Amino acid sequence: MDTLAATTATRTNREEGTTTSRLHTVTTLLKYTYGLVPIVAGLDKFTHLLTNWDKYLAPVVADILPFQAHTFMSIIGVIEIIAGFLVLVKPKIGSLVVALWLVGIAINLLLTGQYFDVAVRDVVMAIGAFSLYLLLDHKD
Repeated sequence: MDTLAATTATRTNREEGTTTSRLHTVTTLLKYTYGLVPIVAGLDKFTHLLTNWDKYLAPVVADILPFQAHTFMSIIGVIEIIAGFLVLVKPKIGSLVVALWLVGIAINLLLTGQYFDVAVRDVVMAIGAFSLYLLLDHKD
């Protein structure tokens, strides 16, 4: 009976270690994804290598701006870079900021009357960022 209990305890400890290792791997992947992607997207707001970001600004938003859409998108780029670094340095708060930011982007995209596919993708990404928030300990 003692051998069975010891074997069961060893198996349980090994399974817990594997689960902990998997959670750490998933958390790390999400942290770097939601840290680096906003940084890259933010930097690209200045170069437009990936796309012309200005076209994604809803006309209703552009109409109320006191400056050009391109200037606004440059400001957005700086905010995205900061949000990405925040995920890397303070992932608990950063992941929540990025999740909310992505929801805001999705709402803006819906207001364009087009880019619905990108809006849906941003909502899915927001869910991923929020999942990272839920996975992290409060001390992170």
